[in-house]
Amino acid sequence: MTEQFKIAVVGGTGPQGRGLAYRFAVAGHTVTIGSRSAERAAETAERIAARLPSGRVDAADNLSAVRGAGIVLLAVPYAGHDALVSELGGELDGRIVISCVNPLGFDEHGPYGLPLERSAAEEAQLLVPRARIVGAFHHLAAASLWAGDAPLAHEDVMVCGDDREAAAVVAGLARAVTGHPGIDVGPLRLARQLEPLTAVLISVNRRHKVRSGIRLEGLPRDPAS
Repeated sequence: MTEQFKIAVVGGTGPQGRGLAYRFAVAGHTVTIGSRSAERAAETAERIAARLPSGRVDAADNLSAVRGAGIVLLAVPYAGHDALVSELGGELDGRIVISCVNPLGFDEHGPYGLPLERSAAEEAQLLVPRARIVGAFHHLAAASLWAGDAPLAHEDVMVCGDDREAAAVVAGLARAVTGHPGIDVGPLRLARQLEPLTAVLISVNRRHKVRSGIRLEGLPRDPAS
């Protein structure tokens, strides 16, 4: 049986956070939606719970959500990322913290990766050095996550992190979304390439009216995946 976790989704009221929270809850994990507004968190939790065959989703302000969790997912807009991570501060110490934050800009030509010295995941690690930061779940379309509970089997979750044990836990957690483990692609610094790649997928989706995803070929896999 897959290990079950208590997961706080910080930024869970946004499309990406809501979709991932839904998938984790369907898989049997205990999920708490975190938001600056506990009221907004409760509204989102009710929307998710209404779609579950059984169980519930909790809601709280960000700090309370994190305090009750073993794993924290950061699914917040990049614009407020550093301030929020600093605010959570020591509450993240020792916890596995998954960053799926994508620092993107948008102009008349579409989305693009912001020219940053560090990725959002690396910035989080600098702000909270005792947290176990892992980058993952960057490239999953929010609409696909929310559309239903069938596994997104045609996609892979790429996982990067310097804490190999934490990265392995997150790779296993990817089963809740795709039905198979995520792929460990290397150290946390590779988030610098993974985060802006999301801009390419958004552009493809808009141009071709699809929900594209990433699948890595040539890797040994379980036949069921």
